[in-house]
Amino acid sequence: SFMQGSKLEIPLWLAKGLHDSKRRIISVEPPKIYKEAWRTVFSADANVVDLHKMGPYYYGFGSQLLNFDNPENPEIAQTILQTFISRFRRIMDSSQNAYNEDTSALVARLDELERALFRAGQKGLNDFQCWEKGQASQITASSLVQNYGKRKFTDVDG
Repeated sequence: SFMQGSKLEIPLWLAKGLHDSKRRIISVEPPKIYKEAWRTVFSADANVVDLHKMGPYYYGFGSQLLNFDNPENPEIAQTILQTFISRFRRIMDSSQNAYNEDTSALVARLDELERALFRAGQKGLNDFQCWEKGQASQITASSLVQNYGKRKFTDVDG
């Protein structure tokens, strides 16, 4: 049995299940990477942090933490957003120059969301280069663009 005030590490899903703002069964303390000392590091230069080592789901986990009534939530949310913004340009730039430089060191330091963005950037560049060389028969509009076009025509018809 646990005494009141005991600290223990539990999975996020269990913490969410036990958290009840009315009954106060548990209070949740954020992992160190979301605390003030690390927020200071992120605000100084977010690009130097090895997010994969610190937590491969930094953005996803951090946004889930905001479900708990922590007084530091506004600062945590701001840091998550600013970290994403400040790292995004470098990730996209590197994904577009992937053929000219070794990006393995950069990718190793990325959160899973950032890795997905990097791969999407590489795929876009690769698809474009194939089309440019005549290796792709055509460029197809994304479904988003196609649906937008259809909606515009039906608006005109009506």
